[in-house]
Amino acid sequence: MSTTLPTTTLGADGRRVGIQGLGCMGISEFYGDSDLAESRATLEHALELGVTLFDTADIYGSGHNEEFLSGFVREHRDELVIATKFGIVRKADDPAFRGFDNSPEYIRAAVDASLRRLGVDTIDLYYMHRRDPAVPIEDTVATMAELVTAGKVRALGLSEVTGDELRAAHAVHPIAAVQSEWSLFSRDVERTAVPAAAELGVTFVPYSPLGRGFLTGAFRNADSLGGNDFRQRMPRFTGANAERNAELLAPLAAIARTHGITQAQVALAWVHTRAEAHGLPVVPIPGTRKRGRLAENVAAAGVRLSDDELATLEPIAGQVAGPRYADMSFTSAGRE
Repeated sequence: MSTTLPTTTLGADGRRVGIQGLGCMGISEFYGDSDLAESRATLEHALELGVTLFDTADIYGSGHNEEFLSGFVREHRDELVIATKFGIVRKADDPAFRGFDNSPEYIRAAVDASLRRLGVDTIDLYYMHRRDPAVPIEDTVATMAELVTAGKVRALGLSEVTGDELRAAHAVHPIAAVQSEWSLFSRDVERTAVPAAAELGVTFVPYSPLGRGFLTGAFRNADSLGGNDFRQRMPRFTGANAERNAELLAPLAAIARTHGITQAQVALAWVHTRAEAHGLPVVPIPGTRKRGRLAENVAAAGVRLSDDELATLEPIAGQVAGPRYADMSFTSAGRE
């Protein structure tokens, strides 16, 4: 395997992974139809380029994503880290429904189902996907810790938690990683979650580091996307908000021209600078289903932005129109 990415650790004493991972959600749904053969080739190419953290969840495609990854994971079991998640509940007869369940019974059933779909004996990194406010986070993590003792899980992660929630969880069992949205458009995690992660030695795993594709300039308004693209329901990417936010991309475009790179690479390079800026390991997981885009994303890890360029990008997040989700109650920002 030809490794081009530097590595870092998952948590204070965790396994080493490439400093950029791969988000696999879009292979199964949310962003339109996929070419599964190209998606599989993209997984293989990711490993060739030094990407070793592959991220999925039980709800992506209602289990399809884990099943799709299973052959790849088994074939390369000792070369990669597979991360999956529990905690979001869907209904077969209502595609838009999202519920949350962190009960012990649900967690135990969910991990067994994920192990079965992935075809592995152990999940390397197991996340609480979303916080169920009806269950104390200490109780959720205590149940997750049982999975480590049982050998079903190697390391624990949390998604969309506040700094206080992370500290409370870490006191029960070491947390290796926190996954939350973090990009030039979304910096609310810097208020409490990022400082707590740096304090505790927890790795931060930014999802949607490309603003769900908006930062790349690939689209200006989600109304132009296909009917099965869930970005059409996200406030930042539709109507007047989208028009306003598209104007904020001008500095990215200018910096990209200066370096002879893409806007996506500028956006990802900025996320990589957060590691030094905040003093913690940062492993973004941009999602793609195409080998060409994957190589572009990996190359961004080698881009160096100047202090002046970083200063130019600094005010963007504060000018973004619209929230990350229509309902922010299930995010860390919604509970701060």
